[in-house]
Amino acid sequence: MPNHSNARIVVKAFARPLLKLTNGLKLALCLSIIIGFSGAALGQSPEPDWRAGWRTTIEAAQKEAKVVVSIPASAELRQALEEGFKRQFPGISQELFPAQGANNINRIFQEDKGGVHYFDVHIGGTSSIITGLLPAGLLEPLMPWMILPEVKKPKNWWGGHIWADTSGQYIYMFLAYLTETLWYNTKELRPEEVKSYDDLLKPKLKGKIEILDPRTPGSGQSTWSFLWKIKGEEYLRKLVRQDLSVGRNQRQLAESLANGKAALSIGLSYYSFSPFLKAGLPVKPLPAPKEGIYASSGSGNVVALNKAPHPNAAKVFINWLLSREGQEVFSNAMGQPTRRLEVDTAWAKQFGHIAAKDVLTPKRFFELENQSEEMIKTVRVPAAALARKLLD
Repeated sequence: MPNHSNARIVVKAFARPLLKLTNGLKLALCLSIIIGFSGAALGQSPEPDWRAGWRTTIEAAQKEAKVVVSIPASAELRQALEEGFKRQFPGISQELFPAQGANNINRIFQEDKGGVHYFDVHIGGTSSIITGLLPAGLLEPLMPWMILPEVKKPKNWWGGHIWADTSGQYIYMFLAYLTETLWYNTKELRPEEVKSYDDLLKPKLKGKIEILDPRTPGSGQSTWSFLWKIKGEEYLRKLVRQDLSVGRNQRQLAESLANGKAALSIGLSYYSFSPFLKAGLPVKPLPAPKEGIYASSGSGNVVALNKAPHPNAAKVFINWLLSREGQEVFSNAMGQPTRRLEVDTAWAKQFGHIAAKDVLTPKRFFELENQSEEMIKTVRVPAAALARKLLD
């Protein structure tokens, strides 16, 4: 049954302002109120513009039939995204390509040179986006693609809308956390043996440390750059003399630590170790050294390609990804905390990731982060140049 008392309340609220209007305007406004409430009572209230646009986008996406997405190198994430998105949009198939970000971006870049455009969306770290896709002009401004109110409203996100690029248009950070990218084998090392980054230089660890290649974009480069910033070039020269095992295959590095071939790993995070943790192998994140840890958006950055072959399906995917459900799916699969305020992130601490929204102010996050365009240019680029000099 319609609730006419609500209509009386609203009309009463308008009574005082009506005194200031002309008789004609009073009549027009009253008629519009009456018509509006009559329509609401009959279930014919005007549809918000976003709903019509969203329905049109979904219909067009279903005609496109699929969305092609580059994602981080995680089988668990691939499965979670496939299942989660399919539940909501069974009429749109997904082609997901898990790989290290630099590899997928290099493919996108090379295909564009040849006039081929296969990918619609890329998700990953910022370094390869900022040094590759962004200057090549391959990205689409993302905000116009945000259709759902729960995605568009800044109040739903810790820190509001945060972008990695200085223009604030293209690279959307949907994760934010303090990251622990030092992991150890519990049978080879005790956590109290590494209380400072200086302890990585101990003779005991010579030949027992592995690192995700800091010469290429990724969390290995991110951690190396953080050490360059806080410990300096000479420290990294000494670290290299520890006979580091350098690799680019994250699964192989994780397996090496899990099997005890290495005692300590630099640059890998939870999602690389997830299969081994589930198998009960002896790997754990190292407690933060006294010098601290950096803040990151990790693999939680999304961009839309401006020559996407399935633009409507891409819009649907991005809105789902940034919705509450999408953020729960992504965060749980990666072990990396979202900025969505209504999504629980306390659990991530056990995986070596502490949600920024749980412990930091946005101001402090910006002081600690090393994923933005400015930090890429002033810290990570020179640090990576040093890595190439020392490791090539």
